[in-house]
Amino acid sequence: MLRTIAIGSCVSIQGLLVRTLSDGKLVIKVDEKMFVGVPVAAARPS
Repeated sequence: MLRTIAIGSCVSIQGLLVRTLSDGKLVIKVDEKMFVGVPVAAARPS
């Protein structure tokens, strides 16, 4: 499943979900690299 995470205040990364950590952060994989960050909320329709 593709997920988007925020790393810092200006960088977001989209990749395959690997796992959810106990503190609520997500681990995603892009190619061979793993990234940890806060999940980005889905946009709500207006």
